[in-house]
Formats: sequence, structure tokens, C-alpha cells
Amino acid sequence: MPNLLIVGTQWGDEGKGKIVDLLTTAFDIVARYQGGHNAGHTVFVKGKKIVLHTIPSGILHPEKLCIIGNGVVIDPKAFFNEIDELKKFGVQIDDNLIVSKGAHLILPYHLLVEKTLEEKKGNKKIGTTCRGIGPAYEDKAARIGIRVADLLNLDVLREKIFRNVEEKNKILSLYNKSPLNPEKVYEEYKTYSKKMEKYIKDTAFVLNEKIDEGKSVLFEGAQGTLLDIDHGTYPYVTSSNPTPGGVCSGLGISPDKIHGILGITKAYTTRVGMGPFPTEIFDWRGEVLRKDGNEFGATTGRPRRCGWFDAVAVKYALKINGIKNIALTKIDVLDDLDEIKICIEYKYKGETLKTFPTEDWVLDKVEPVYKKFKGWKEKTKGITDFDSLPKLAREYIKAIEELIEAEIIIISTGVERQDTIVKSEKALGKLIDLKKLRS
Repeated sequence: MPNLLIVGTQWGDEGKGKIVDLLTTAFDIVARYQGGHNAGHTVFVKGKKIVLHTIPSGILHPEKLCIIGNGVVIDPKAFFNEIDELKKFGVQIDDNLIVSKGAHLILPYHLLVEKTLEEKKGNKKIGTTCRGIGPAYEDKAARIGIRVADLLNLDVLREKIFRNVEEKNKILSLYNKSPLNPEKVYEEYKTYSKKMEKYIKDTAFVLNEKIDEGKSVLFEGAQGTLLDIDHGTYPYVTSSNPTPGGVCSGLGISPDKIHGILGITKAYTTRVGMGPFPTEIFDWRGEVLRKDGNEFGATTGRPRRCGWFDAVAVKYALKINGIKNIALTKIDVLDDLDEIKICIEYKYKGETLKTFPTEDWVLDKVEPVYKKFKGWKEKTKGITDFDSLPKLAREYIKAIEELIEAEIIIISTGVERQDTIVKSEKALGKLIDLKKLRS
């Protein structure tokens, strides 16, 4: 059975949660490969809003196996809070969720150090969620991180916590911050040992074994391509790789296990936090997009910066990821606008750029060149047939396809699962088992 990777093609918040939830029925396993609980995947089921942070969106389908891979960083407190919240919604969580023993833990000192250093940057700050994700990845790279498996050996856990707290307290003292008590940190994480034990597995082994048995996998990442630590708008990026390479390293599978890639793209553009944003809208139309699109962070509640669709940025993301097929989301948010724009190229120092510049000091100075489209001023919310969309909306969608050189095969017209157009069953059928999707 085919395995499919879902990738965001902008600065995150493209609507990946809904698309993963929508397609999960066609797969046996949903596997998360990177990021932390700074992600916020919002899914609406029968009018109920459910926000997932660390746990894969597939958890809403009890018969599916959900895997959190070694590439994810986990805050145990947030992890168990999320489980408790999901259970309040009646979501079953038992042996349908497993966590990699190689995943790294987020500890209290990660949050404190990140907040302290972010404050120090002043107007040069990145705009992180200050949830400790970046510092946890730093410790992983520095080979001093504490992994999920360490919860199973309390002597090892204690030794590593005391060692790390001692070093982090030196940093905190430089900024006149109160030191952490290593014994307190250890006692807290000791309580997670028994609670976490039943979820801990060698997920790379399990996943490869399941694939060998013919099980199909939906790979779910967090954030988006333009936030990739290597290929995004550095330094205003996340601390991991949402792009395809992150799947292999973050789950322990070979590249040939990824059989297809579906890019998720919003019909306009948003960004959270700091960093250059060429198509950002500063007038009332930006407020319309924010209000009608409910563009507030699912994790922090922060208002997202809103802008016009950026074909230059998305085309770059598609090339980096090898994406040929797109799910376009939130087309309905544009319904009330008289005029809509698409950025078709960048000018820099009077010349047209041939590629998307990831240098922040270049991207911050580019001039977007726009193509204008007349707004359709008709309701598209809930439409499930492409030909039923307003003619001007269909023209807008076709223009995006031509500019990014990819086929839009799914269109989301609202927050619920049923608010969806399958524009090309033929193309979708090459990525997933349509019979299982309809079952």
C-alpha cells in the first residue's frame, strides 16, 4: 500500500491537521516525525474544535496506530495534558499510540533558557513560542540531551538531570535568573517514568516491520517548508526539518518508503512571529483575512500576520520537496474581498530574482510584483464540487496552478471534514487507496 507524506509549503498553519484527519481513513498508521508541542493542528469534528500539539491527528480514528518518532521533542507534562484533553472529547488512547524511545525530552531549563535568551534579543528576537523546543534540539545536537528511554532508568535520569541543571544554572545566573533545583526537576520527571512506560517503543523497528507487512503510513510533520532549519528563512525558522529528509531521520525509515508527497498550501499566506514576509498586508484587508480565517495561533493564541498568496515562495517549496500535487485550503476566507492579489515575482535592487532568497536580509528588502484578480464575492464555504465554485474562484485556483506549476487536487472550503472538494480523483488515486478513503 502507498505511504504518503503531508508537507506544509508556506510558514506553517496551512491546514495540515484537517487534511491529515481527512485522509487518515485510507491509511493504517499516522506517524509524526519532527517538531514539538509548539505545533497546533486544528481539526473540527461534528462542530467540535480539537487542537493537537504533539500527538498525531490520526488519533481521532481509534483503529489507527499513531507513532511519535525519534525526531520529535516531547514535554511530558504537555504530552499527558494533551491526552487528558483528548479523553474529555471521548478520544480513545491506549495501545493505538506509541512513542519512540529515542525522542528527546523537553525539561524546565529548556523553557527558562529560551525565554531568557529571547528577551535578551530585544527587537531581534525570533518570536518563538518559548516552549523549550529549540534548546531541546540544541542539547540533542550537543549530545547532552535526555531521551525518552532515560525515563526507564532512574539512576541514569537523575545523573543526567543533575549534570544538565548545573550547566544551565550557570547560564541563568549570567542573566540574574533564579537557579533551578535539580532534585525538584528529577522528582517531577520521575513521576513521568511509570506513566510513559506503556507508550515507549522502538518505533523505528515497529514502523519498518509494519511497512514490511504491507501496512500503509501517513507521515505527518509540523510547521512548513519556509520554517525548515536548513531550507527556510533562517534564522527565523524552527529547529528541525519539516521537509522530506526529516521523515527519514525522524522516524528511522529509508527514503524509498515515501511513495508520494502532498503539499498543503493556503489560498493566501500567513506567518507567526518575526522574520521577513514580502506579501504581508498592513491595511484592513489583512484584518479581514485574520478574522474570517480565524488566524490566531492554535498553540499560543497569537494573531498571525496575513498576506497575499506568494507564488514565488510556494514554487520554491515545491521544488525543495519534489511536490507535484497540492491541497489548497481556506479558499472560502477570500469570499468577501473585492480584489485579490498573487505575488508572481520579486524585485531586488531593481532586478528580478530568479530564485527565492532564504537570506533574511535579502528577503526583507524584496519588492513583490503582483497580479490582481477580481474577487468573486460569493459564498464558497461548504461547496463540495469544483464546478459549483464561482467562475472567478475557479480562475484564481487555475492561476495558482499555473504559477506554481503543480496540480491542485483537493480544495478545502471550510473547517469540517465534509467541506472538501476532490478536484482530481485520478491524481489523488495515485497517492492513496480511494476505496479505503470512502469506506
